[in-house]
Amino acid sequence: MTYIIGMVSQKGGVGKSTLARMMAREFVAGGLATKIADLDTQQQTCTHWAGRRAENGVTPEIQVQSFAAVKTALEDAPRFDALILDGKPNASEQTAEIAKASDLVVIPTGQTVDDLHPGVVLAHGLRKKGISPDKIAFAMFKTTGSERENAAARQYLEQAGYKVLEGEVSVSTAYGSASDIGKAITETSFRSLNDRASKLAQSVIDMMAELSERQVA
Repeated sequence: MTYIIGMVSQKGGVGKSTLARMMAREFVAGGLATKIADLDTQQQTCTHWAGRRAENGVTPEIQVQSFAAVKTALEDAPRFDALILDGKPNASEQTAEIAKASDLVVIPTGQTVDDLHPGVVLAHGLRKKGISPDKIAFAMFKTTGSERENAAARQYLEQAGYKVLEGEVSVSTAYGSASDIGKAITETSFRSLNDRASKLAQSVIDMMAELSERQVA
């Protein structure tokens, strides 16, 4: 069985590709054959990152390939334990295709209403297209470190009817520096930052396991 995770967003710059790379690294480190399907053929953020990772000799190796269509990317799925679909920003037909093909859909968001509202609009749109809210989860990205703001953001999303993953990724230049040399945000030079990101990654893994158990039952 191949786990398929869709990373989608209503707007760019909220951490979608960063999240995809983090999960790929954690899956591979855990022994799962994993691939990122980079579906943003214009930006190719994950594809360029994988190139930097290879050039700098960072291990483990992460497989990334650019695809123009979701259907083509899915043809590769049986060869892997996990396939991560990193879509284009903004709601589109591609976003709906990714959601329908995925076992879990993750929407990264910041703490402000400017980020939260578009994310909820996207999630509502997916539900209208037949996507179960049970397989939609939000990930907190670029947080400020304020517990009050973090709690308010989580409450906003939960009141909208969605699960919010445990853990969050704060604003830090160290995360950007890691990405610049092809590392994931669980591979920075700072243990506290790695641990924070790892908590979020573990929450994704736990939700995947929960959804799989429901399917078996």
